[in-house]
Amino acid sequence: MQSTKNLVIGIDIGGTNTVFGLVNKDGKILSRGTISTTTTSEVNEYIDLLYNAVQPEIMKMGGPEMFCGIGIGAPNGNFYKGTIEYAPNLKWQKGIIPFASLMEQKFGIPSYLTNDANAAAIGEMKYGAAKNMKDFIMITLGTGVGSGIVANGSLIYGHDGFAGEMGHMTVLPGGRKHWSTGAFGPLEAYASATGVRLTAIEFLASGKFKGSLLEKHPNEEINSKLIFEYAEKGDVLCLEVFRVTGEILGLALANAVMFSSPEAIFLFGGLCDAGDMLMKPVKESMEKNLIPVFQNKVHLIFSELKQSDAAILGASALAW
Repeated sequence: MQSTKNLVIGIDIGGTNTVFGLVNKDGKILSRGTISTTTTSEVNEYIDLLYNAVQPEIMKMGGPEMFCGIGIGAPNGNFYKGTIEYAPNLKWQKGIIPFASLMEQKFGIPSYLTNDANAAAIGEMKYGAAKNMKDFIMITLGTGVGSGIVANGSLIYGHDGFAGEMGHMTVLPGGRKHWSTGAFGPLEAYASATGVRLTAIEFLASGKFKGSLLEKHPNEEINSKLIFEYAEKGDVLCLEVFRVTGEILGLALANAVMFSSPEAIFLFGGLCDAGDMLMKPVKESMEKNLIPVFQNKVHLIFSELKQSDAAILGASALAW
């Protein structure tokens, strides 16, 4: 008898928002939604919030018996154990949380978990521009910085499930202190939306950019979206923020190229809206910091998938 389980649920847990989608075998997202990741301070409260948003959509599709699994992309997600471990950008994260197990208990559907950037990489490989690639890197530029590394056609998890944390690689020794880990100078402290905001605030405080449009805003109003809007208007400070951000990110990507020699690097996430303001300095910095044997070989590409789609589809692929 043919199984009725023809659907899966893909969930992407971001530092600010969580997106979910109900997906069929063709990779079509039939229903989707969003909840805030930050409104609860305890994991079971967060799962209750997620359940209340997803369960009505499950019932519309015929109930839990129609679903063969839930796939979850999460910061510091351990594919081997189904746990979220010491994720610095999740308010309700405390130590090691058996998240997949808790989800399975709540929803009554088998649940599987991986790092959120790994999920985005899987989505790009199955449904995006990396379909025919065996070696590529996905960089997610959101509240934090994540990475998924594919080599010889397989996602690299490492011996403990945590390979690919490029956001926490040191790019400026003794540099900016990370707001959660306490590390000094990691990539995430500069190349994330949070990092872009901090760079802009530092530039304002330096007094070197008189007349910036940001001067009329208190620090708490400044965010990456506002910086992007003013950069588009030619604001010198905001343009410099993206140039410096791109320079630092390009250095990190050069190091990544020299250890894994990917065919392409995909940039994915909200900061990609900056387009060439970000891409040009990233590309220039990456090539400048590569030794000749690696130069002009790696395609640097903005992901073709919608921001929400790639993570949802990648996470959902875990459940098939």
